[in-house]
Amino acid sequence: MNYSISGNFKLYIEGLIEQKRSIGYPYDSSARILKAFGIFCINHYPHETTIVKEMAMYWAERRPDEHVNGLLRRITPVRQLAKYMNSLGIEAYIIPQGIPGKQIRYVPHIYSDQELRIFFDAIDKCTDSSSSPARHLTIPVFFRLLYCCGLRPSEARLLKVEDVDLDNGKLTIRQSKGNKDRNVMMSEELLNLCRIYDSRISSIMPGRVVFFPNPDGKHYNKGTIDHWFHLFWNKTGGTHISRGNSPRVQDFRHTFAVKRLNLWVQEGKDLNAYLPYLSMYLGHSHFSETDYYLHFIPEFFPLFKEKTLEKCAGLIPEVTYEA
Repeated sequence: MNYSISGNFKLYIEGLIEQKRSIGYPYDSSARILKAFGIFCINHYPHETTIVKEMAMYWAERRPDEHVNGLLRRITPVRQLAKYMNSLGIEAYIIPQGIPGKQIRYVPHIYSDQELRIFFDAIDKCTDSSSSPARHLTIPVFFRLLYCCGLRPSEARLLKVEDVDLDNGKLTIRQSKGNKDRNVMMSEELLNLCRIYDSRISSIMPGRVVFFPNPDGKHYNKGTIDHWFHLFWNKTGGTHISRGNSPRVQDFRHTFAVKRLNLWVQEGKDLNAYLPYLSMYLGHSHFSETDYYLHFIPEFFPLFKEKTLEKCAGLIPEVTYEA
């Protein structure tokens, strides 16, 4: 267990987490939510030994300024916990399906070329600090890896030295979303940058296991990566945000996908033939996850519609989610 659980639901929460992990799910974010639920029960229902309706529906109340997707993420593990308890013969109230309602699909921020130039210029000016002597080496390479390879932030954070083949330019992404491994190839320019980084940080932290180690030699956490991003994004002077929501770390991956599709259109590639390759490269479980990016190409690259009007009529799927 990575999370200390206490209270009357400790046994069931630990049992559910163990069950999920035994069949291959990392279940980290859900474990954190269940820990929070356990604390919630201690504070509000200290004498309850099962999930009752009042407790479940109180937990399912939407908090001020909470996004519906965030509420859904809070509810789902608790719903699973109730089902797990029922499977053990303990009657527990299951939060009904349909709460909190339809999930809203996030509209990502697609970075413009100017925004990318300004951001990367800002992180290249990063300096070391007494608490993080290698951050000036890590930050410029970490964020370039996200954008240039379309990685999920967690995939870059959790890389080990053994996962980065500096001879052949191959990244091994282990146990990512969908519990699958995949290989991602780097460009020659990015590979050379990683070689320089590896040489320099090895002199500071010889024998390290983690490719991007924190000062303790362990993986950086999500909060640190988000802090870095906002720290340097703010240094860009509030660059103009033309479309979509406020930028996030995850949006480097979205931008990679959209720009890659647009480049293929400019080169006259058949997107029907090339989409499966992008899907595999990004580690998508279903092609529908890759189709999602087709919604954004006409918006950010009007030439897409003109070039694909006849050749790929009907390629862009209908929007079936709320904007």
